[in-house]
Parts: sequence; structure tokens; C-alpha cells
Amino acid sequence: MVSDQDVLAALQSVPGPDGKTPLPGSGALSGLSIKDGKVYLSIAIDPRQSAALEPMRAAAEAAVKKLAGVANALVSLTSEKQAPPKPSPPKPSPPKPASPKPASPRGIAIPGISNIIAVASGKGGVGKSTTCVNLALGLASLGWRVGVLDADIYGPSIPRLLGLKGKPESEGRSIRPLIAYGVKAMSIGFLVDEEEAMIWRGPMVVSAIQQLLRDVLWGELDCLVVDMPPGTGDAQLSLAQNVPLAGAVIVSTPQDLALVDARRGIAMFRKVAVPVLGIVENMSYFICPHCGGRSAIFAHGGARLEAEKYGVPFLGEVPLDIGIREHSDSGRPVAAVDPDGEGAKIYRAIAAKVKATLEKGRVRAAPKITIE
Repeated sequence: MVSDQDVLAALQSVPGPDGKTPLPGSGALSGLSIKDGKVYLSIAIDPRQSAALEPMRAAAEAAVKKLAGVANALVSLTSEKQAPPKPSPPKPSPPKPASPKPASPRGIAIPGISNIIAVASGKGGVGKSTTCVNLALGLASLGWRVGVLDADIYGPSIPRLLGLKGKPESEGRSIRPLIAYGVKAMSIGFLVDEEEAMIWRGPMVVSAIQQLLRDVLWGELDCLVVDMPPGTGDAQLSLAQNVPLAGAVIVSTPQDLALVDARRGIAMFRKVAVPVLGIVENMSYFICPHCGGRSAIFAHGGARLEAEKYGVPFLGEVPLDIGIREHSDSGRPVAAVDPDGEGAKIYRAIAAKVKATLEKGRVRAAPKITIE
């Protein structure tokens, strides 16, 4: 059984952030945990050096993986420690006036992936992950090569929703995604036990998401669908800023409490210049399986009104349906196992709208706001 001392001994061969001092003696190790042969290690760095220190991170991960008894290793770069202040630059001469330019998404493209889209919600419990999986499967049914990334580190749902229980295989420094229903998938849930709590701080979560995104052999994909964590915190903002997102799909239930948070999600993506591809109203209505009566349990139509208000497309209404829930819990999503059912048709229609927008390469312009 591998121990902390075994890991530290293996890291003696890896130079720390200064390029000279062995990593264990550099003072940069900020977290080490081992469970069931899986090693989680975090290295605190100056965030301005993250790109330059990526080889150090990779070398540390490779060194740990070579240890006998290590099933897998995940090494993350964090910025939990206070970085030294930058020296004050000389005062520049006043710049010439220039027309303001709109912000553009930052990030380095991932070879082989044509489009990366985020499925997001302002709060949890609105069915975001279920929508994400069925949207991905809907895109696949329309002929696209699709992958799904589970970026919800604290509550990964993709393994259960797709019925995947295996562990990904390594190939050099990269790992191969698992495949279900023709869709490639990657999640932290493949690397940890389902009941294990991920007690990680924000920088560790951001680093882990980046690794799951960039250290995976995705191959050629028309679209990678990212199941975002709920909310608008560090992980969501960092992903939106550092990944070249082609757009975002917002999922909300119809009631006012959820729509307030959906507005925050729209605002966040607009601030980082990520187009909002549209809003999905989940749990929009309920059809009684006994009498056929229709009930608006969580109200109805609120997401459509928000879409009109913010000038973004309304993608569709998904009912509160016992079949969708049962299929999701069993790892057999309706879009794959019941393609002729009403639920699958709804998700496929949503996917068709998203696909059409991405193929055009543009979305509707944001509305102008005039204050009188």
C-alpha cells in the first residue's frame, strides 16, 4: 500500500517551481491525499506561472503514477498561496484615444474539437445534468461526433446518467474517455468512489477541470458538451474565460426563484463574451399518467419570457416526466433508449436548434440597453 512518504520520495526527482529545489523541499506542496491507491496532490504556485510550470506538474504526476500500488494520480496546480506583487512598471505615456473593442473569449483551442458548449444553471436541482446528457445524445442522433465533460467536481452525475462504472485507461500522460451510446465521456466520478466527498478549494477544482478537459484523448469531435457546476463561482468563471466556448445553454425551471439565478448565469456569460445559445425550461409541466390532466407544478412559461426579455433563443419545454426520471436513474437516458418517445423528440428538437446555431457560427446579437 502506497504511503505519503512513498509519494514524497518519488517526487524528490522532480524540481520544484524554482527549477532546482526538489519538489518536496520547495514548500510548494499544499495538499496530499491517498485513498484506495489514488493519489491527489496539489502544488501552490504563482498563477502567472501556470503555463510555464505545466511541465513540472506533468512530471510530478508521471513520477507518482510509476509507484507500485498507485492506481491513478491527479496533480493540480493551485494558487492558494499569496503570489508576490508585481513590481510597479514605469509610468507609460498617455495612450492615443481608440474606439472600444468588445471583449472576446480567451482560451486555447483543443485540437480536434470543433465546438465546445456549456450547459449551465444558476442553481442546482433544475435538471441541468439530465438536460446535458440528453442534449449530447440528441446531437449525436443528428449525426455529430459528441463528447461530454462532467465539470461538476463536487457532484458528478454523468457516470450514473450514462450508466458508466469503469475506470479510464491511461495512454502516456493522457487518459482515454469512456464511451456510452456512442458518446465519449469524462468525469472525476470515474476516478473516485461515488460516495467520496471532494473537499477541494476553488483553485484545485479549476485545475482539475482543466486537466479533465485537456489531458483527455477526445479525438475528433463536432461538439464537446460541458456539464457546468451550478452557480457562477470560480470554477464557472475560470472555465468560461480559459476555454474557447462556442456558446452556453441555460437550464431553468419556470418558477421565479430559479429564474432569478438563471439571469445571473446569462449575465456571467455575457460579461466574458460567451454567446448564450438559448434557455431550456425544464420541469415545465406535468401530465398525469392516470387521467391525462396537465398541471403547471412549478408554474409555466417563465423561461420563455426571460428569453424574450434578454433577447436570447428559447430552446424548448421539457416536462416533469416519470419516464425521464426513471431512465436517468438507471443510466439509460431517454434520448438513447426511447428515441421515438415524446421525451426524446423534445431533446432532439432542442439539439437541432443548438446544432443549427453552431453551424451558422453566430448567435443573435445582444439587445441594446437604453436608459432614459
